[in-house]
Amino acid sequence: MPKVKTNSAAKKRFKLTGTGKIKRKHAFHSHILTKKSTKQKRNLVHDTMVAAPMSAVLKRC
Repeated sequence: MPKVKTNSAAKKRFKLTGTGKIKRKHAFHSHILTKKSTKQKRNLVHDTMVAAPMSAVLKRC
């Protein structure tokens, strides 16, 4: 039986924590930053966790 390949897009976007949760970056922080407030840009810097229903789908990737 062949090996199951990891989804290339998923491995670039998500990281697993030590407890098995999936970490992700915030969207809207890559370009067109001039019209966004400093507070909004600062809050987008931090990583966050993927929601539980979606993490089950991502763990299969």
